[in-house]
Order: sequence, then structure tokens, then C-alpha cells
Amino acid sequence: MSLFQISLEGMKLLNNLYRYDLRLLLWCSTNRHKKLATQLAKLISKTGDGYLQILIPLSVYFFEPKYGSDFLSYTALAFAIQLPIYWLLKNTLKRKRPPEIIPYFESSIIASDRFSFPSGHSAAAFLLANLTALFYGTIAWPLYLWASLVALSRVVLGVHFPTDILAGIFLSTAIVFMILPL
Repeated sequence: MSLFQISLEGMKLLNNLYRYDLRLLLWCSTNRHKKLATQLAKLISKTGDGYLQILIPLSVYFFEPKYGSDFLSYTALAFAIQLPIYWLLKNTLKRKRPPEIIPYFESSIIASDRFSFPSGHSAAAFLLANLTALFYGTIAWPLYLWASLVALSRVVLGVHFPTDILAGIFLSTAIVFMILPL
């Protein structure tokens, strides 16, 4: 297989991925129960603004003497690594948000920044869920449910493509496994 054929196959794969990404975004953000879905998505999305990512590790620090200090330290370290990488990716790749790409498409909220890839809400929510799971095991399942709803809400609200949230999840998972000793 020549380099040209490999390049052509890669372009086809990216084009197909983009089409599925677009279809899933439109399906999530234009369902028949849009008003209720939008209201719920706004509430859920707001919980991913960062307050829980501070409140939970601080609460664990004060109320769980065995691992609370380590949990807080690793959470702070993880976010200290994740935030600059997230910012660098977002401002280097500069993927436009759905309303800027799709004609006549309007998001339900105004995003806090201009670019969409990766999703910061998804990255932060899954960072907290992943750390909690590694420190405390199955008790983290409600955080995974919450993180999944935060990520989905960003698509429902029309401010992210599905691949944006997948990239955020991948970013946070990679960072957690990078910083924690095996």
C-alpha cells in the first residue's frame, strides 16, 4: 500500500468519523422532548462547572483520615497537569463549536470559551470520578454516572460534538494513570 493510499484511507476514516459525530450531535440536541432535556442538561452541566471538583476532595480531606490527604494531593496534582494540557489542546487545535460549523444550528447556552475540543467539563468530571475510583473503588460509581451525564449534557446543549467529550474523557483518564503509582 502506497503512502498516498494510506493517506486517502485516513481521510475517509476521518470523514466518516466526522459524519457520525455530526449525526449524534444533531440527534442529541434536537430530540422531540427538547425543552425538558434542555432544562435538565443545563442543571447537570452547571454541576460540572468545577465546584464539585473542589468540594469533594476537600470534604474527603477533612472527613476521611486514612487517605484523605493523599486523595486531595493527587487531585490537585492531576488538575495542575490537566488544565494546561486542556488549554493547550483547545487553543492549538481550535475546533469550532457546533453553532459555528452547522448552518442554522443554535446551542442552548453560550459556552464560556470559543473552541470545543476537548470538552473541559467532561475532562474535569471524569478526572474526579477516575481518581475516586482508584482511591475508593466501587463507591465512585455515582461519580461516573454524574460525569457521564455532565458529558452528555454538553452535547445536548449543543456546545460540544461527541468526540469532544470523548477526548476530554481520554485526557483525564490518561493523566490519572500517568500520575498514580501502580
